[in-house]
Amino acid sequence: MAKPAKPTGPSQRQLRVGELIRHALAEMLARGDIHDDVLAKHVVTVPEVRLSPDLKLATCYIMPLGGLDIKPVLKALEANKRYLRGEIAHRVNLKYAPDLRFRADESFAEAERIDALLDTEIVRRDTLVQRLKIDQDHEDQAPEDDRRDDDR
Repeated sequence: MAKPAKPTGPSQRQLRVGELIRHALAEMLARGDIHDDVLAKHVVTVPEVRLSPDLKLATCYIMPLGGLDIKPVLKALEANKRYLRGEIAHRVNLKYAPDLRFRADESFAEAERIDALLDTEIVRRDTLVQRLKIDQDHEDQAPEDDRRDDDR
């Protein structure tokens, strides 16, 4: 009997709890529940929260609006980590309140890098050539009945 394959990604429970923590953290940041001057000056988004398999460590990816002043925002969140953990424990019903880690979200920078690569002249030329080949293949494979009268 073959062994079942190990799952490669996060479990459904990790995803669900991560989303609950993300919502709770985003709500606290939006309402201004954290009394910190740096956080009061910035609009902070929480695009993702990843949890360890035992749900005891939550890595929160953070990005201030516009991507400016990320280091002071991360420092302010680290300084208020204890308060945030306690509030999340009250809002999300878990056996253990996870320890919080804050990281800068790099997905926006990665998306910009990919957009810049796709916008290069070489890629544009290659995609145009590929589209022309696909269009030519579709014309060659079209049945006689589907062609226009003037093509006959």
